[in-house]
Amino acid sequence: MKQHGFIDLHTHGIGNYDTRTENPDHILKIAELHGEAGTSAILPTIYSGPIDVMRNNMEAVRKAMEIQQKTVSRRLSTVKGRETEGRMPSVLIGVHLEGPFLHPLRCGALDKASFIKPTVSSLKTLIAGYEDIIKTITIAPELPGALKVIERCRGAAITVNMGHSDATYEQAMDGKRAGATGITHLFNAMRPLHHREPGLAGFGLLDEDTYVEVIADGAHLHSEIVRLIFRTKNRDRVIVVSDLVKGAKGYGKAIYTSKGVLAGSGMTISQSVEVLSMIGITTEEIHCSTIQNPWGLTKKFISGKLNFPLEPPMYKCEDKR
Repeated sequence: MKQHGFIDLHTHGIGNYDTRTENPDHILKIAELHGEAGTSAILPTIYSGPIDVMRNNMEAVRKAMEIQQKTVSRRLSTVKGRETEGRMPSVLIGVHLEGPFLHPLRCGALDKASFIKPTVSSLKTLIAGYEDIIKTITIAPELPGALKVIERCRGAAITVNMGHSDATYEQAMDGKRAGATGITHLFNAMRPLHHREPGLAGFGLLDEDTYVEVIADGAHLHSEIVRLIFRTKNRDRVIVVSDLVKGAKGYGKAIYTSKGVLAGSGMTISQSVEVLSMIGITTEEIHCSTIQNPWGLTKKFISGKLNFPLEPPMYKCEDKR
C-alpha cells in the first residue's frame, strides 16, 4: 500500500497499543500501524488523567519522536528524489492533550475523576518541559478559570480546541475570543444542538473561523449529520480524525466500554474515506478534510523541525456552498 498523505490529528492508539504508556516502543508501533494504513502523520492524543501520568505519557511520545526522526533522516537520505519502497511509519508530530480541564457532565468514555479545575498553575505543572511537543489541548471553555488558561495556552503557541463541554453558544464564543480555534470531535461529548440553545455544536457549525474535528466511522455520527456538517461548514475548516483507540485493529468496528459507552473508533482515516465516499461526500471535500486542512495545521506545528517522507499534493479547498 502506498502512502496516501492522510494526516490524523486525533488518535489514541491502534491494535494492541495506545498512549497510556511509558514505553516509547509502543508509540513507535502506533506510528508503524498507522503508516501501514496510509496515514503520513499523526498527533498522538494523551488521555485525561492525573497530571504526573499525563506527563509520563508525553515523555514516551517525546522519546519516540527522537528515535523516529533519526530513522526518518537516514531513510530520506537514501530515497530522496524517488518514491519509497514499502511503507513509511506515520510521522509523530507532537501530542494532543485531551484533558484534564474538561466538564464531568460530558466525559464520554474519559475518566471524569481525572478532570480538574482549570488554573494557570495547574497548566504550568502539566506542560512544563513539554511545551515543544504539545501542539493541541482540549478544554471546556465554560469552566471557571478556563478562559485564562486558554489565553495562556495561546501565548505558549499551543492550539486550543473546545470539547468535552457543556458550553452554551455564548460560552463557546467566549472561548473563541480567548483564543480557541477548534472543536474536538464535533457533536460528540458536548451539549446537544437545541433550537433554543445551539451550544458548542451549533457554534462549531456556524462559526466561519473555527476548525471542527469529524469522526466519520458510521458510529459516532449519523450519515445525515456528516452530510449536514459538510453542507453547512466552510470546506477549509473540516478535519476528519480517526479517534482510534487500543483494541481497534482497523476492521471498522467502534470500541465500547464495558458499560456500553462509545469509547473510540475502529477506523483509520483511509477507511473513513470509504465511508465518506459512500454517503456522497465529494472527492475534493474528502481531500480537503483528510489531507489539506490537517496538513495546513501540521505545517504550523512542525515549523521545519521535523522530516516528512512526502508533502501531499494540494488542492484549492474553496468554499462552494
